[in-house]
Amino acid sequence: MIPRLRLPASRKMITLEVRERVLLSPSFALVTLGGPALKDLIVAGTDQTVRLFFPREGQSRLRMPTLSNEAWMPELMLLPKSVRPWVRTLTVRRARPADEEIDIEFALHGHSPMSDWVRGAGPGDPVGIFDMGTTYRPPDDVGAQLIVADESALPAALAILDDAPESLVAEVFLEVPTVADIRRHDTTEGVRIHWLSRDDPERRPGTLALETVRRTALPQGRFYTWVAGESRLATSLRRHLVSERGAAKADISFAGYWRHGWSSPG
Repeated sequence: MIPRLRLPASRKMITLEVRERVLLSPSFALVTLGGPALKDLIVAGTDQTVRLFFPREGQSRLRMPTLSNEAWMPELMLLPKSVRPWVRTLTVRRARPADEEIDIEFALHGHSPMSDWVRGAGPGDPVGIFDMGTTYRPPDDVGAQLIVADESALPAALAILDDAPESLVAEVFLEVPTVADIRRHDTTEGVRIHWLSRDDPERRPGTLALETVRRTALPQGRFYTWVAGESRLATSLRRHLVSERGAAKADISFAGYWRHGWSSPG
């Protein structure tokens, strides 16, 4: 099986600031972060995942962990809530090292700590990141690909496509909350994007994508799959591909970003 996460060779806690916030659609916003500390981020491309640290409501400054290894989490949890920041996992949408900037795209869901922070974010607001690596790892000897994501993994899927070679052949299924969230995205000739709008706030995220892929003809022969989003989407699609499509477990990268009923991607 493909390892779920490729860790970066080195990483540091990086403190930045908000430079710009843009609303992309009713369910998505793009926040540009910048600062000279970005020199410590090794840009890996594809679906580069980071922990994002941002202040709680009422906190006057951002208190970041000091440890740049796996001990940062216990250090964070030992902080009193009055100074402990919120932390979420996001994907770098684009990186511009020469401008000391990165873009991070957010899926907005009702009122949650992250969604509320994004809606109120403005230039100069403090924020921090910690590199967590990548999960997109297509084998060199596999041609066609299947990419599946709900809204929480949409930024990662689009980042993968942005970095894809001209020779990529892929079927891409992207589920979004509403038809107003569908956007134009230029791709290479061999890539077909299927936008799927849920348009039902009561429907479990990821189910539309899962049902659509189940009844769709997929690439012939061996292909690589990257699927991410709500946990049932990731695990159920992997099970379907292995048991009903004959896919090898070693050719599937899957990640449950969140669990419906337990947490929210926002």
